[in-house]
Parts: sequence; structure tokens; C-alpha cells
Amino acid sequence: MSSIVTVEVIGFSDSACGPFPCDGDRTCELEKCAPSENLVKAFNALNDRLNHLYKGKVETKLTLLDDGLPEYVAEIIEKNQPPLPIILVNNHLTPIGRISLPQIREEIDKEI
Repeated sequence: MSSIVTVEVIGFSDSACGPFPCDGDRTCELEKCAPSENLVKAFNALNDRLNHLYKGKVETKLTLLDDGLPEYVAEIIEKNQPPLPIILVNNHLTPIGRISLPQIREEIDKEI
């Protein structure tokens, strides 16, 4: 159990927020970024929602791969070959593979 949970999103600045097209159902439960499907916009929308829901108990970090591959990300990719975007919760790889509030919230709740 952690007092502050970290959520890290890893991907490219011009990549999509997930493998599914943005639609009217908003299964990701994020609206500020729609219909862009842009990783950075989706991350900002996620950050806003997590701040609202968890009031300082969750920190977010966006790691962009545009300028290079950090060693710890290279190790994750080599070992697990996860889809982009990669979602880490408290430095643990999650099986999410997209920016989706319900799924990320589920992972956060396991840590709190």
C-alpha cells in the first residue's frame, strides 16, 4: 500500500492514446481530449481527472520517446514487449495498453 501512487504513461508525442478509435461512448471516460486520439492530450485529460478523483494521492508522469529511449523503458520493452502507450503504476507494468480511466483507476485502487 502506498501513500502516493505514481502513474507513468510512455509513448510518442504524436501517437494515439490507444488502439481503439475515439467514439461517442467514451469507454475511456475522458472527454477533454476527444476526438483527438492524441497521447499528450489524453494524458492531460487523465491527469486532470486523477487529480480531481484522488486529490493529491496520485502523481502522473508523461515520458515521451521522441528524443530517445530511457534505459528502464528499453528493459521493459525487451522483457515484456508491451503495446504503446505503456502504462506503469508504481513502476509496475500494467496490461492496459491505452489511456483508459476505468482501467487505470482499477490499478491505482490496488495500490492505495
